[in-house]
Amino acid sequence: MPSLGRLHLITDTRPGRDPLAVLRAALPVARAELVVQVRVDDDATDRQAYELARRVLALCAPYGVPCLVNDRLHVALAVGAAGGHVGADDLPVGAARRVLGAAAVLGATAREPVAATKAVAAGASYLGVGPCHATTTKAGLPAPIGPDGVRAVAEAVAVPVIAIGGVTAASVPALRAAGAYGVAVVGALSGAADPARATAELLGALTC
Repeated sequence: MPSLGRLHLITDTRPGRDPLAVLRAALPVARAELVVQVRVDDDATDRQAYELARRVLALCAPYGVPCLVNDRLHVALAVGAAGGHVGADDLPVGAARRVLGAAAVLGATAREPVAATKAVAAGASYLGVGPCHATTTKAGLPAPIGPDGVRAVAEAVAVPVIAIGGVTAASVPALRAAGAYGVAVVGALSGAADPARATAELLGALTC
């Protein structure tokens, strides 16, 4: 299983965003600390998801950066990704583990300790925990859990906890203090005027 970086970049495929341009800016800065999660809109076709994942893998390969595919595990297998990530409405974690195999990275979304421990027991390699703060990058999310919610999960499991949801460089220290191993971001990089500089600021906050 590839080592898990502390900064997870989730592709932003909303209109007007260029996920590949953001990735090109972030890769030389983050390198070994980066994990890329390919996420597409629910109404995107499998072909669109496949083409984006294939292009992301091609960019990541020279840097040895692992690429995961959110939700669509068949796409992860088709492109040879390092693994995938499943949410509450996707395949159960145990089923996802059987699909991907024992060696793959498998992330699972959790908001509280009971769900977190069940996900780890079923085979999750790491947990995406949140939303930590309010965010506009994904609709229909539950209320933010804040650093205290992250702490509750981190204290209940032994796998890395990746805080997600409205994360900025300014909010990273409190999340790390709460037990987060790393953070996942969308808008903090895709909405930045200078994604390379924003990547460096997030890394600085993660490693200080």
